[in-house]
Amino acid sequence: MITRIFSKSKPINFIIVAVFIVLLFAITNYKLLFNDFNSALNASIKLLITLFLVFLLDFIISKNNLTQGNSYAIMTFGLLLGMFPQAMKYLDLLLANLFVWFALRRLVSLHSKLHIKKKLFDAAFWITIATLFYFWSMLFFALVIVALIYYSQNEIKNTIIPFIGVAAVIVLLLVYNILVYDVYIRPSDFQRLASLDYTPYNSKESVIKLTVLFTSFVWILIYFFRTLPDKNKKLRPSYFLIAWASIIAILAAIIAPVKNGSEFLFLFAPFSIIMANYIKVVSERWFKEVFVVLLIITPIITLLL
Repeated sequence: MITRIFSKSKPINFIIVAVFIVLLFAITNYKLLFNDFNSALNASIKLLITLFLVFLLDFIISKNNLTQGNSYAIMTFGLLLGMFPQAMKYLDLLLANLFVWFALRRLVSLHSKLHIKKKLFDAAFWITIATLFYFWSMLFFALVIVALIYYSQNEIKNTIIPFIGVAAVIVLLLVYNILVYDVYIRPSDFQRLASLDYTPYNSKESVIKLTVLFTSFVWILIYFFRTLPDKNKKLRPSYFLIAWASIIAILAAIIAPVKNGSEFLFLFAPFSIIMANYIKVVSERWFKEVFVVLLIITPIITLLL
């Protein structure tokens, strides 16, 4: 039933997901929304960024035909936020995720073979911007290297372009710091915080959520790699980039300084795209529904514990 509703890409599906996210955000951030003006404004900005992420995800998918005309990806994204509503809690993390998506959008569109140098520059530029908000966003620079391997094997000059994008952000940062703070680099510009302490996961709620997330992720990722040879040859590198993005997101979550569920935000977009492709090709309707129902009932079960 649920998968049938989102089997086609329709505006109503976006509205359904947007309404769900607004209600979810209002429930989980009730105090912030109705406390004072500043906290309400801050919360509203986070909500707007979250909704824009849904729009951006849908745009990237439809523009590059990554899910063959369905809305399973934005559905999955909404359900993942339902499992980990803490992902909407931190403005810096939301902004970093947004800029990483900007970079991913440029890299995925390289399959068109148009404006390759400009897209490589933009991707490196956006990832460096994201690093200013969340240091471990820099791990996604590996996607630029992967894109260079796929699309610029015979053009050595293109390898310089991403580093020019990084240099451009550093120059802008230096100019900003000099004008505003009269220093070149502030310690807060690149906060290299990390943690390998997983004791926050020592609860029934976390164990259930992480079990569902990683079991689903490993299952669909294996299936995704198995079906890659059947994908459109032109789009195959784009699918590889999505898979790599999901793996890098896991690495970023492993070393994240805060472990409350928000660290998985970078995983949501690639997970959603991979899940959408899985649901599309699986013939057993009941099996599709199982994955979706799992994502729905998991946060409900954890609330009852």
